[in-house]
Amino acid sequence: MESLKDTAWNVLIYGTGLPQSLLALALSRSGKSVLHLDHNDYYGGAEAAFSLQEATDWVGQVNLASKPTPFSAASITQHRIDEGSLGPRLGFSRAYSISLSPHLIYARSNLVPALVSSKVYRQLEFLAVGSWWIYDAKEERQGGSPEEEEASTILQDQKVLRKIPGSREDVFADKSIDLRSTRSLMKVLKLAADAGAHSTVISESGDQSWPDFLACRYKIGSKLQAPLQALTLSPAPPSRTSVAYAIPQMHRHLTSIGIFGPGFGAVVPKWGGLAEIAQVACRAGAVGGGVYVLKKGIESIDVPVQPPASPTTAETTDHLLPTIKLEGGDEVKARWIIGTPSTLHGFSDEIPKQQMTSVEVTHITAIISSALTYLFPPPAEGSPPPASTVAVLPPGTIRPPQSLSFADMPAIYLIIHSSDTGECPEGQSIIYASTALSHPSVSQFLSSAIETFLSAVPGEAISPDILWTLAYKQQYSVPSSSPPSDTQKAHAGVVADHDSSQRCGILHLHDLSPSLALEDDVLKNVRAVWEHATADEGNSRGAFMQFEDRVGFGSEDDEDAQ
Repeated sequence: MESLKDTAWNVLIYGTGLPQSLLALALSRSGKSVLHLDHNDYYGGAEAAFSLQEATDWVGQVNLASKPTPFSAASITQHRIDEGSLGPRLGFSRAYSISLSPHLIYARSNLVPALVSSKVYRQLEFLAVGSWWIYDAKEERQGGSPEEEEASTILQDQKVLRKIPGSREDVFADKSIDLRSTRSLMKVLKLAADAGAHSTVISESGDQSWPDFLACRYKIGSKLQAPLQALTLSPAPPSRTSVAYAIPQMHRHLTSIGIFGPGFGAVVPKWGGLAEIAQVACRAGAVGGGVYVLKKGIESIDVPVQPPASPTTAETTDHLLPTIKLEGGDEVKARWIIGTPSTLHGFSDEIPKQQMTSVEVTHITAIISSALTYLFPPPAEGSPPPASTVAVLPPGTIRPPQSLSFADMPAIYLIIHSSDTGECPEGQSIIYASTALSHPSVSQFLSSAIETFLSAVPGEAISPDILWTLAYKQQYSVPSSSPPSDTQKAHAGVVADHDSSQRCGILHLHDLSPSLALEDDVLKNVRAVWEHATADEGNSRGAFMQFEDRVGFGSEDDEDAQ
């Protein structure tokens, strides 16, 4: 620790989650001294990936945590399987890489070109997200007449999974859609794909609910509204999903299809979701001279009052730099301390209180005894085999928790990964389920959704079993409102404990949102923080995350070998 104390660091990054790791990558060619700490003994923060034993250890850490953490109520269940079952059993611990962040990355994401221009893409492997599925059945409703209950039971026996038409080609190929509905769907898809038409529609109908808009403007009934709602990835009930939210989400989906290959528009990183990107970014930061220390938390941060800037005080002297007391009693100094609200909780309250709000999401991750091969057909001729797929259970298809009505229910999204992701052994699959629904029995509700979905997957000679589940709750700190411009949104909450004239202090990155797809705001916010931290370099700092190959290295893979 002597070497850490002897250096006046330009930047101290706290936490190794995706936002912090991308910032470390962005600073890796800046020539600045970077100290990167994490109080955990693993990389990835809230976006980590675990073996089974590591997941067990993590659950214990969450439930015994003495300091604030975004996670709570964590538990693991290893399910008992009948001795006569012929399906695969749970494998050894390191055969699994359970992701806390199985986010989809759309081909239109701004992260993809940044990974290419920063040269780290060579260390990453991305896999296609294939077909999207919708569960088509109605849950038996309580309190109905005997005739209604009988009809509902019959419908349950006819439950099916249908592909969601996510493009114009899919609509025309779906023979279950009549000609009039096909025309209506084509109009909606044309509107969503045409960015130039969005401002007019949103100004006129932005506050209208998405289902009402579809019904009133395009005469689309509830059966076809469900797949159009699904493509928005909205965490809210349909009645609370606005046109202003839905259309940009549909646009992202439609315009991403075909960029990386025919028939699909999103990818997932192999070997554990966003954790893999975070680790690759941290390795690039280390190659660039960054110093990494795990299992080293921050106890306190003291930011001295800075004198007014003047030509004679262009440089902040060491005694005016913030002092950071670390666990174990060591102290270091750094010009900038950078982290997310979840990692800097208690050190700087100003920005989270004023501009951030908290959203709690319940997660269930399940290891399944079947490969569920039916769900992974090639999305189009000539496309790569998918390793991930999305399934949606619309409101009304499963009974809501007690005291909640069907109108209160959002769609339940399941992200299913095959063994090709490297997250489970061959012959098995992993289902990631989550919801922002607030209810005491929400975990049981998600588990029921997974079981209901599995019962509808055709082509299974042996009924799939749930072998293992991880359940937990996660608090997300997200901007409480959307500022009027992308620039303002990216900079919202960045600067804390100092104003723009000061030359040191605390900067905030945003935590990831609870969205199932990685939002562009993540990288925009990283860039905004990078601009603050490198403002003293002016035009000499270079372009954001645009690097040349290092002299003497053929690729970033070679760098790791040195």
